[in-house]
Amino acid sequence: MTIHKFALADAPLERSPGQDGDIFAGNVLDQRQGGPVTIGFGRYGPTQTLKETITVHDTMVILEGKISVSDDHGSVTAGPGEIVAMQKGDKVTIRSHENGAVTAYVTYPHWQQPDA
Repeated sequence: MTIHKFALADAPLERSPGQDGDIFAGNVLDQRQGGPVTIGFGRYGPTQTLKETITVHDTMVILEGKISVSDDHGSVTAGPGEIVAMQKGDKVTIRSHENGAVTAYVTYPHWQQPDA
């Protein structure tokens, strides 16, 4: 077993796929290292909105700021030290608040395929 430790500075943050807002994600561990999950960091600028159909099981840990996630069944708001879990197929709206947010995430399976 290999042990890994990551910080936000380790993440190659890129604009979230298909988005033009101030929302960035960066994997620090994914299929390229042979693991079954993807681990990374996300950064949301102030008052950003992302509407998405979740294509993987996605767990976000809020590190800074606040994130609200809503779907047809309701809404939750999470802050530092709290976790939001979204399941494959969920149609969600993710919204950051006035100070933006930083998250860590784990997805199963991998949400993004590496460049060939």
